Amino acid sequence: MCGIAGIYGNETRAIADILGSVIKHRGPDDSGSFESDDKKTQLFHQRLSIIDLSDAASQPMLSADGSLVICYNGEIYNYKEIRRRLEKQGYDFKSQSDTEVVLLAYHAWGKSFLNELNGIFALAIYDIQSEELLIARDPLGVKPLYYADQGNKFGFCSELKGLI
Repeated sequence: MCGIAGIYGNETRAIADILGSVIKHRGPDDSGSFESDDKKTQLFHQRLSIIDLSDAASQPMLSADGSLVICYNGEIYNYKEIRRRLEKQGYDFKSQSDTEVVLLAYHAWGKSFLNELNGIFALAIYDIQSEELLIARDPLGVKPLYYADQGNKFGFCSELKGLI
């Protein structure tokens, strides 16, 4: 099982360090983090490799144009179909992962990409240019995603204890 976590807002550095450490046990294969230039957004990922075992599928994953970053936990059952549609639209892929498919589907179709996903997932996509953060999970809530909004800070985590 993978784990994702993040914090968005002002004065988040101390919280971010704790939040990233909470999910360490959720995946033995890799871990990664992203911090925005203004230090207001941090994303964390702990990886259990299933579909694409290569480093090309490591997370957080940046889009090729550097405008988006994703942390993702789950499995999209129709990712190969979505990938073929995106390739027909001119998108190139550097990995075989469903993570990259999800990221580029958001790039291509905006928030409506969620309607195309068939699977179980929890995800966070940060738009670096607009400084917008999207978090979502599958409609049945199979993959956990907890969040807390404190006005000037917004945090999320695969585990509730990350927010307590």
